[in-house]
This record gives sequence, C-alpha cells and structure tokens, in this order.
Amino acid sequence: MIKIKQLTQFREFILVAIIVLLGMGIAMRSDIFLTRDNLLVLLLGIAVESIVAVGMTVLMVSGGFDLSVGSTMAMTGAVAAYCLAAGVPVPLAIVIALAVGVAIGVANGMIIAYVGINPFITTLSMMSIVRGILLVITKGTNITGLPESFKVIGKGNLFGVQYPIIIAAVLLVVGDIALRKTRFLRQNYYLGGNEKAARLSGIPVRALKVFNYALIGFLAALAGVVMTARLGSASVTAGTGLELKVITAVIIGGASLQGGEGTVLGSFLGVLLMAVLISALTLLNVDMYWNTLVIGATLLLAVLIDKFTRPRGTRQ
Repeated sequence: MIKIKQLTQFREFILVAIIVLLGMGIAMRSDIFLTRDNLLVLLLGIAVESIVAVGMTVLMVSGGFDLSVGSTMAMTGAVAAYCLAAGVPVPLAIVIALAVGVAIGVANGMIIAYVGINPFITTLSMMSIVRGILLVITKGTNITGLPESFKVIGKGNLFGVQYPIIIAAVLLVVGDIALRKTRFLRQNYYLGGNEKAARLSGIPVRALKVFNYALIGFLAALAGVVMTARLGSASVTAGTGLELKVITAVIIGGASLQGGEGTVLGSFLGVLLMAVLISALTLLNVDMYWNTLVIGATLLLAVLIDKFTRPRGTRQ
C-alpha cells in the first residue's frame, strides 16, 4: 500500500512537471497564455470535465467506468431547463435534474451489480437510451428562455472567479480528501484490486457499486446544470464525447482500467494536461479538427502506459 501511494504521488509530480514545462513552452510562443484572463478561460473550460472526473475516478478505482455520463449531462440539463420553462422554481428544478441523474446512475449500478452485465455493455446501452429519450422529448431542439436567476450559476463570479470554477475546485478538494482518507470510499481500492477478496472481507460489494454509479450520475447531472446555466440554454448535443475525454484524463492521472489505483488530484491533472495540449494547438493556430485526433491518440498512449507499467498479476 505504501509503494502504491508513493507511485501515485510520483505520477502526480511528473504530471505537474509536464504541465509546467508545456506551459512555459507555450508562453514562449504566445504572450497571452499566462495572462490571468486566459488562465481563467482555461479553468472555466475544464470545470465540467473536472466535476465528472471526480465521480469517474471513484468508479475506475473500483474497477468500473461509465460511458453514459455525456448523455446523462445532456438529459439532466434539459430536464432543468424544461422545468424552468414550465415555471418551476430554480432550486426545485435543480433538485429534479439531480434526482434524474442519480436515477440513471442507480439504474446502471443495479444492472451491473445485481444482474451481472459488464459496465461496458450496460453504460454503452444507457448512453444511447438516455440520448434517445432526450431527442424524442425535445424533438432535437434546444430549450431556451431560462431565467437570469438560474444563469447566474454558470455566469456569475466571486472576486472575478466564475462560479463553475469554484464549484469544480470545491468538489475536487472534497473528492480527493474523501477518496484518500474516508474509510467508506477507500473500500473502492480493495474492490478494484480484488473483488472476491473484498467480498470475503465483508465489504458490501453490490451496494458499493450502486453507490458509485449513483455518485457519478449525480455529478454528471450537476455538470449538466452548470453547463446549461453557463450556456443559457439546454443543448441536445451537450456532453457528446465527454466520456472519452474524462476517461482519458483519469487514466493519464494514474487510474487503471483494471481498478485499484487512482486519485482525484491525478485525474484533475490529467484534465488540465489535456486542456493545455488543446490550448497549445489553438494558440499555435493548428486546425481545430486535430483536437479529436490528439484526444484519441492520448487515450491510446495512456492505455498502453497503463498496460506495460502495471505489474502482472495484481488483479484476480
């Protein structure tokens, strides 16, 4: 356990070093990169991904993952917008949207934990189901005309720092401490390391799996609410490709597809590294269509690193 902790700390240190060196390199080519406004824009751009990354980290540490987070984000954002358009008070509309996200997560968790269908098939199916329901309900049109009291969640600021950045920062700090220090969430390391041993040691494996999927459903819904408030409307295409970006970032941050490893801090650094890479391409006037290629290549590289650096036989 001590060696694993030291390894994850080393991984995080290396990520910080890479981000700093890359940032310095970009700053040498662009005068605006290290300006306060540009850095705030950068952090604002990764706020939604960071929120979802907290839940994805917990899930991947436990040996699972969720491909439906993008669809969940779009659905819950639309639910909040639909409720607001119907005259529902802002707090209640947010609660309803969050409840829908939790319900989707619980459905995923129940199918995986109790029916026994693997996470890939379950969440891939849920991704299509949720996105399909959204398109049927909205008929493919965005929902606009949201009240200003709701938009302030995504557009307001405190001392010049936008609320989405503050929300993401609070969740990252709380999530990292909780995963490292609390007995309940630390059970996920044992679950991801060896599910059979975790069950024999008395860990409520099924209930923990359901909780993990409910948690990421909640965070995806929160991200949906924040994104909808930021845009001032609910987009039916919101969250497309989000799952790929978040899973890539979490793997870069030190999590393993086999489970048992990872930290929230590492995942955030993974999100930040990818954002810096994309920002570098933008500031260097590289065609934006290269962004998807870079994300895909980064994911493949991260998976290869995970495969060839993880000791064999660590998971049974």
